Amino acid sequence: MPDIAFVKAALPKTGTLVVPLAEGVEPAGLFAQADKDAGGALTRALEAAGFKGRKGQATTLWALGGFTKVVAVGLGKEAELDGAAAEAAGGALIPALAQDREATVLADTLAAPLAASLGLGALLRAWRFDRYRTREKEEDKPKLERLAIAAAEPNAAKQAFAPMRAVADGVFLTRELVSEPPNILHPIEFAERCKGLEKLGVEVEVMGLKELQKLGFGAMIGVAQGSQHEPRLVVMQWKGAPKNRRGAKPMAFIGKGVTFDTGGISIKPAGGMEDMKWDMAGAGTVVGLMAALAGRRAKCDVVGLVGLVENMPSGTAQRPGDVVKTYSGQTVEVINTDAEGRLVLADVIWYAQERFQPRCMIDLATLTGAIIIALGHEHAGLFSNDDELASRIIAAGAAVGEKAWRMPLGDAYDKQIRSDIADMKNVGGRPGGSITAAQFIQRFVNVKDGPMPWAHLDIAGTAWSSKDQPTVPKGATAYGVRMLDRLVAEMGEG
Repeated sequence: MPDIAFVKAALPKTGTLVVPLAEGVEPAGLFAQADKDAGGALTRALEAAGFKGRKGQATTLWALGGFTKVVAVGLGKEAELDGAAAEAAGGALIPALAQDREATVLADTLAAPLAASLGLGALLRAWRFDRYRTREKEEDKPKLERLAIAAAEPNAAKQAFAPMRAVADGVFLTRELVSEPPNILHPIEFAERCKGLEKLGVEVEVMGLKELQKLGFGAMIGVAQGSQHEPRLVVMQWKGAPKNRRGAKPMAFIGKGVTFDTGGISIKPAGGMEDMKWDMAGAGTVVGLMAALAGRRAKCDVVGLVGLVENMPSGTAQRPGDVVKTYSGQTVEVINTDAEGRLVLADVIWYAQERFQPRCMIDLATLTGAIIIALGHEHAGLFSNDDELASRIIAAGAAVGEKAWRMPLGDAYDKQIRSDIADMKNVGGRPGGSITAAQFIQRFVNVKDGPMPWAHLDIAGTAWSSKDQPTVPKGATAYGVRMLDRLVAEMGEG
């Protein structure tokens, strides 16, 4: 990835130039100077190329005005220019600079926070997962090493960029975890990587099979029992609250971490099963979030818990028809072993609230294909027992481009998971499949002392992208890291 540097506003004499421009806005600042020096050739060339300054638009001009290359990127309408538009412009410039070693961005007409957002967009788009490429052609490798952003207030832009960079590092950690192949990232390896957060100041505790058996995590162990890789529960604590707020209840985030999901005995079709390496994306998001919060030294207390298992068919695997006893004491009839994520969450969620008594809980899981049928890949499904929490999540997601859509809960759906021989069954049939899954999880939200504010994000449709997006290259999206970082900033630090 390129080094992002904020430098004094000055026009370079040669090299590659990047110019962010809004729709219908006359050239100003350094770009106006460059255009004047070139006798108006830059603006004439952009007009001839049909560049309009639309959000995310990019146009390249070659060997013009003394520069090797000039890349114009659109900021959209000036009245709507915000951080998201600047990020999109930053993302748009990366493909155009793939073969350049360095480039200068003329951001002198942008306010410092917008210049920082442009740098963030470029950084987010430039990430790539190439750990296992051994014979990639040199011409196919991106060359960009340094992006110098010429800002009117470089020190202010650099200061604004610092916490953004920390969050980006959390995003990259999540993308890396979700991209790893399942033969590498099994539950034990995943837990080991979580321990890497200790260097950021996060307290990390890992529990193995014996500890989980002693606790009584019957549902989670049932999912894992068909695999040679034992399950792990990882508890991460960031204690950043200032002295006057120490002792306040933490916010809790829980992630489903099925490092590979064959479906178990209820085995999935072969076609596309390779995608099930990212059935741990919910856990990946929680780990990335904890890294982001620690990296920017968030001033609040947060706990993150991930249940890590591999769901495999074998002679020891859980069977359809089995009944398991959860950590809460409730029993579950397992009708379908491919509805395993909710079993993992059942034990971890109950443990989280019993041990930490958090102010709120949010779980993330690539839980159901049904949510993709309902919402496609544009929104995550949001389920919650608390209107304020749900509204805050939606607003936080909208602010960073991670959209969520609230789905219903209710007694009629809850009736679909009634079992004839246990407290509940783990599926409720095809109708409303994502809703009945959320109803199942809600049964493990303790209401003994009053309703615990809780939200469930079904990210099955948003955890992975089949195409490039402005600030998200094809592949793992790290959906939720930026949304929840913003939520913590507003709820926990505000």
